[in-house]
Amino acid sequence: MKLLIVESPSKAKTIEKYLDNEYKVVASIGHIRDLPKSNKDAIDIEGGFIPRYIISPGKESVVSEIKALVKKSDTILLATDPDREGEAISWHVAETCGIKSPKRVLFYEITEGAVKEAVAHPRELDTNLRKAQEARRVLDRLVGYDLSGLIWKKVRYGLSAGRVQSPALHILALREKEIRAFIPEAYFVITAECDTAKKESIVFTCVEQPKDAKRSEEILALARKHPWEVADVVSTEAVRRPYAPFTTSTLQQAASSRLGMSPSRTMRAAQKLYEKGFITYMRTDSISLSETALPEIIAAVTKEFGETHLSVRRYKTKSKNAQEAHEAIRPTDPHKPSAGATDDEKKLYALIRTRTLASQMADAKILRTKIIANTTDRTLPNFSANGSHLLFAGWLALDTAARSDDVEVPQVKAGDPLALDDIRSEAKQTEPPKRYTEAGLVKELEKRGIGRPSTYASIVKTIQDRGYVEKEGKALSVTDTGMVVDDFLFLHFENIVSETFTADMENKLDEIAAGERDYEKTLKDFYTPFAKEVKSKDTIDKVTNMGDAPEGTVCPKCGASMVIKLARNGKFFSCSRFPECDGALTDEGKVVEPPKETGEACPKCKDGKLIERDGKFGKFIACSNFPKCKFIKKDENAAPSTDITCPSCGKGKMTERRGRFGIFYSCSDYPDCKNAIKSKPTGNICTLCGSLMMEGTKTIPERCSNKNCLNHRPDKLAKSRS
Repeated sequence: MKLLIVESPSKAKTIEKYLDNEYKVVASIGHIRDLPKSNKDAIDIEGGFIPRYIISPGKESVVSEIKALVKKSDTILLATDPDREGEAISWHVAETCGIKSPKRVLFYEITEGAVKEAVAHPRELDTNLRKAQEARRVLDRLVGYDLSGLIWKKVRYGLSAGRVQSPALHILALREKEIRAFIPEAYFVITAECDTAKKESIVFTCVEQPKDAKRSEEILALARKHPWEVADVVSTEAVRRPYAPFTTSTLQQAASSRLGMSPSRTMRAAQKLYEKGFITYMRTDSISLSETALPEIIAAVTKEFGETHLSVRRYKTKSKNAQEAHEAIRPTDPHKPSAGATDDEKKLYALIRTRTLASQMADAKILRTKIIANTTDRTLPNFSANGSHLLFAGWLALDTAARSDDVEVPQVKAGDPLALDDIRSEAKQTEPPKRYTEAGLVKELEKRGIGRPSTYASIVKTIQDRGYVEKEGKALSVTDTGMVVDDFLFLHFENIVSETFTADMENKLDEIAAGERDYEKTLKDFYTPFAKEVKSKDTIDKVTNMGDAPEGTVCPKCGASMVIKLARNGKFFSCSRFPECDGALTDEGKVVEPPKETGEACPKCKDGKLIERDGKFGKFIACSNFPKCKFIKKDENAAPSTDITCPSCGKGKMTERRGRFGIFYSCSDYPDCKNAIKSKPTGNICTLCGSLMMEGTKTIPERCSNKNCLNHRPDKLAKSRS
């Protein structure tokens, strides 16, 4: 038997139909091994930074199935995605499932020709690519674990930090500080409405923007004193060249700006389009198009727009880290006008096809006209009106969303008289710099060399998931928590989380991938001084406040001044005499009542007192020594426990609770046992992974509570096996 292993069931289904049943195609469902969660000991630092991998929870059945197929097969090919992570997945599958002398095949598009060509020319696993991915994983775990632990102790429990996310947060935090420090300046915009001799109206704007009202009034007075005329007319023909085909970064930027899709949402849709064979591989730094694809793209342009709109172009990739990239993101069949199952997929495919075809189309030609007006004695600063007219659409005939509206201006010549109808001055203020959008942040990350195509989406998503950044409309705003974390990191670890260091480390990972740098030495050179630096910070004071409260804010209890402090849900004002005085105000000025004591001692730690706290979902009683002691008194009025024993601890009962996303079920022994599932448990145990089964839907009455288990979506399991 011949076996071909990929990482996605939908990818497996697409590939199998091209191989005429010659190969059995099976999916690993992504990674089958990973580092244990929240465990620094998962890496043998002394032994040479060797990861101690475990089979990912829920993947036991996948591993068993692949092992069984491996034993029956005489030819085995690994066909995971053509990048470092794909190389790592193939290596994990080979190591775990006992594949001797594994062979690797690469295709950057899932079409019949590409698949058959790749299968005919397998290669050895690239150890350097795998090591580069492993180095990134180990590095991120070590940095994240050490920095997060320190932040827990010195800032607030539950916070975290990352090697690549922290520089991204710093970019946003610096912009936030610029906005807060910005002092607006007044200026005046003066506009004049004039009529030509043919009674055609033109609105002119003064090229000077006075800073004070006196100068503004002077211009208005001069404007009314003498007759007006056309001082000059300047017409220039300009060209707009098409954009290069999409890279990962530019695709995410365009999808964000035009379609309102976040980078992570864009990549999910792109992954589906790739797996179904509609587009080429979507993680790339390259803007080049393959010589085999170019004739079909040219034919599609010619068929739709004719040769007058055709201009064959070859784009060269300038990015130094694009050595793994094959070509730009393009449709596999440029003649196909639409593709995809969901609305996101269809919109994204249309965007990719438009950009690809437009890249081979002629320049757009635009006539730009500038009319300059003044009084006959030329005592005024010039006034101008600008117009534009599309002479030849070129690539804009296809990419209509990139086209600007024509702004028509009357045909006049120098010396023509103008009648001043109205002139007015409007007071305005300069505006602070704009916050970054998701598209803007991705562009900035790429510009500064932070991250790589496979990481942009996760970086943007992570800083939002952690509560460091919030999306306001399209803009990314840094929260109070984000500002505190950023200040702490760049005060104590600027050399580690700076953009320069991060970009340099990305280059070193690229060198490992190219076989030009040693894995162990690279990690040792970084981690040895880093670990010492983290340890040296144990003696620094805890960050207790964020500066003085606004002037006039006084303690409601003693009248003393107040300071700003960070709480789990934002900032509040605390008395500067704390702990002698526990007066506090919310940032809206409301008095914060101190926790109410119940008079009971904590049964867990003995020296703590039970107090009443306010949570997101109402009041609860917990130990005053939190977070050292996490005891929470069970609510007698809470929903009754089910009769189903928690399979994780074997002691508690699964109990209905309400969280931020609605009702869920968790162990009654929380926080000692943190087992939780989304839906009501049925009492049955999953035959694949041993987790609880829970209620499903009308079509799937019961499914596994472990989202990594194939029984979590038995409909997908059935499809993958069929």
